[in-house]
Amino acid sequence: MTPVALVTRHTQALLGALGRLARAPLATVLTLLVIGLALALPAALGMLVRNAESATGRLGRAVDMSVYLRSSVPIERARQLAIEARAVHGVARVQVISAAAGLRQFRKYSGFGAALDALPSNPLPNVLRVVPQPRSSGAVALEQLQRTFARWPEVSMVQLDAQWVMRFDAMLAVLHRLVSIAAILFGAGVLAVIGNTIRLEILNRRAEIEVTKLVGGSNAFVRRPFLYTGMIYGLGGALLAWLVLEGAVLDLRAPVAHLAQLYGSAFTLSGLQGRELAALLGGGIVLGWLGAWISAHRHLRGIEPRA
Repeated sequence: MTPVALVTRHTQALLGALGRLARAPLATVLTLLVIGLALALPAALGMLVRNAESATGRLGRAVDMSVYLRSSVPIERARQLAIEARAVHGVARVQVISAAAGLRQFRKYSGFGAALDALPSNPLPNVLRVVPQPRSSGAVALEQLQRTFARWPEVSMVQLDAQWVMRFDAMLAVLHRLVSIAAILFGAGVLAVIGNTIRLEILNRRAEIEVTKLVGGSNAFVRRPFLYTGMIYGLGGALLAWLVLEGAVLDLRAPVAHLAQLYGSAFTLSGLQGRELAALLGGGIVLGWLGAWISAHRHLRGIEPRA
């Protein structure tokens, strides 16, 4: 078969599939709604996880540690240690908080100003506030930084609350796993819907298929329009899912922005990105083709021309 003839046959099969779907608009729309909603749910969950990561700024960037120096370390030595700390791998910036500044903050926010006046001297040490780089904000990297500063002879204690970072990372891992599970489950549902739809269409066109095989049509030739029908269902359902998600994003964007503003954030809810949209459309087409192929391959073998 020449390439031109092959393209012609595929074009005829595609146009024939579109025509049959157009002649049954209600059934086509209902099937597309089911497929679209099934594809929209895992896509919405994935979009929610990505927006949550964006809204929090991955939270790891807000992690810092307090390096408490010994009370005998003067402020001049503290500033030298700050310079050395900035040279440590994984450190973004270091701020020196003098004992006097720390006492002023404590007096302002603790409510124990009168008690502090009774003390003969300032009991607070000089402190280095260390902010790690984003790539070093994981729990393992933070603990390594903590051990590095704890080994310095001038350091009395290093305070780091990395537990919440580990919990947040674990929550994100669980959510990503849920996205994968949801995609598999709803993908199987899409396969079942398309496969059953193609099965019913094959049964309705049994007489036509028998005649086609009687005049020499192969299973591949008979199967081709059904495969295009499945791909159209998959692509149409994916486009419908995208429209549903975009509508939800447009409806939620203003209240989410207002909520973020109350927390002093400029976060804006975003819809599907380019790669996500491509995955949704491509996944819909693949699921449609696969569901149609499985159904057609199974049922066409049982249809043979009658003697």
